[in-house]
Parts: sequence; structure tokens; C-alpha cells
Amino acid sequence: MLVSTSRLETPNASKYMQSMCKHFAHKVAVEYDDTRAHADLPPGRAQFNADESGLHIEVTGADDEGLTKAKGIVESHLLRFAFREDPQPLIWSAP
Repeated sequence: MLVSTSRLETPNASKYMQSMCKHFAHKVAVEYDDTRAHADLPPGRAQFNADESGLHIEVTGADDEGLTKAKGIVESHLLRFAFREDPQPLIWSAP
């Protein structure tokens, strides 16, 4: 299993995480509360941890293609939900 992480610095981390999870829940299994969440996306699992200064994201995939797709899904949705802050693209790294 391949893993990649990123972080979006924002005071609205919990709000964005919950909005994404509500959106994802229409198609995939999701569990979330105010500070933690996970979504079982088709190409891999996404886990989120929100705190007062940002949103930590961990995405897994079975292979490079799955990991790339899962990162793309999370990033495109997060940037859409955070549009008011004009966020920059996420910088992903292996833990």
C-alpha cells in the first residue's frame, strides 16, 4: 500500500473536511466527526485530521495509479470547497 500526505493551512479545516465527507457519502463509505474523518474512495482511502490551524490529509492507494487518482479526487474537492480562501495546490509527500 502506498501512502502520501499533505496539509492545507486554514482556520476552516473542520468545515471543509465535513463538507467533503458529506459530498463523498453520496457514493462511498464515510465516517466523520468534527476533527477526524475517513472516506473509502474507489482508488484508495483518504483520512483527515482537522485542527484549529489546518487539515492534515493522508491518502493510500494499492499502486501509483490508484494513489494518484485518490490524491486528485481529494485535492480537487478540497480546493473547490475552500475556494473563498484561494488555496494553492497541495504539496504531497510520502511519510
